[in-house]
Amino acid sequence: MNYNVNEKGYYGDFGGAYIPEMLYPNVEELRQNYIKVMQEPEFQKEFNELLKEYVGRPTPLYFAKRFSEKYGVKIYLKREDLCHTGAHKVNNTIGQILMAKRLGKTRIIAETGAGQHGVATATVCALMGLECIVYMGAVDIKRQAPNVARMKMLGAKVVSAESGSKTLKDATNEAIRDWINNPTDTHYIIGSVVGPHPYPDMVARFQSVISAEVKKQLLEKEGRENPDYVVACVGGGSNAAGIYYHYLDNLEVGIIAVEAAGKGIHSGESAATSALGKEGIIHGSKTLLMQTADGQITEPYSISAGLDYPGVGPMHANLFRSGRGEFISVTDADAMKAGLDLSKLEGIIPAIETSHALAIFNDRKFKKDEIVVINLSGRGEKDLNTYIEYFDLA
Repeated sequence: MNYNVNEKGYYGDFGGAYIPEMLYPNVEELRQNYIKVMQEPEFQKEFNELLKEYVGRPTPLYFAKRFSEKYGVKIYLKREDLCHTGAHKVNNTIGQILMAKRLGKTRIIAETGAGQHGVATATVCALMGLECIVYMGAVDIKRQAPNVARMKMLGAKVVSAESGSKTLKDATNEAIRDWINNPTDTHYIIGSVVGPHPYPDMVARFQSVISAEVKKQLLEKEGRENPDYVVACVGGGSNAAGIYYHYLDNLEVGIIAVEAAGKGIHSGESAATSALGKEGIIHGSKTLLMQTADGQITEPYSISAGLDYPGVGPMHANLFRSGRGEFISVTDADAMKAGLDLSKLEGIIPAIETSHALAIFNDRKFKKDEIVVINLSGRGEKDLNTYIEYFDLA
């Protein structure tokens, strides 16, 4: 079975482009050009140069010695937290801004939840001198104030989404509305492996640099390209897609996806899409989606602003349904504890999103000689207020 996208834009049963007619020209232009543009030698040269000189790639593959000793398994951390802007998101925004320029776009819009993708988008717009508008839920603007300030310093206009739950899905709705109204000069940089085809595949390709590096780095460190498992937290799923990408069709490598159980899977305050989701359509693609019996999208909840998405990218929906991926849900409490553990054992303060992936080892047991690579998708500075309140550190 092939776990990548097919020529029609589907991963198994999931994906496609379920879009209003008014969006068709925008999406179709991208679909026809994205692979062709990405394969141009000039594009590759500029993309790889920026990843090296501006983002700071390759990021280290770090053996977490004390964390490994605690759990009796070899744990490597792929240090995406060391990317410029503090998370993996910039790999994709660099790629998409180069794409936008080649398609003659002068205005960039984006949606953001935790603010990391907004910052990464504002960063590349500043780099390229393009106008930047970022849509962000009013609730997220409050809880991620430092990132809002960063976006403004970088010259972006931050627009508050005041509808619905005032979080990521509402910001996405506003961004899509903007794109419908400004089809010719605007490129919409989606921050995750969600949305209508070709976005999930395009974003996964830009993030695939992560697993490409892991293969090389693990070969140097362990004499083998393949770990036993790759692990990542999943909201929409771009950091996960990046670390899974070159291992998707290699069945010797286990794929583990970690979702936010919030206050408990069945507490009514959760974002565990694989456990709670049913097939549905959100933001232009068919995927697994948290919804009521009559198909209304339910409000997700997570202590981490980057994981409270009611759906999951179509790649991951297919990994779940096909059984290729193992899905684990982690509560707020377990994630917060794992974040504090890593800080004290390794001197690395992780983003709360990443902390979910670090929390699996209490329940999920591994053999002593197995190699587990975790994508350390972002650094924890943006979450200091949440850590301070939760652990009463002030």
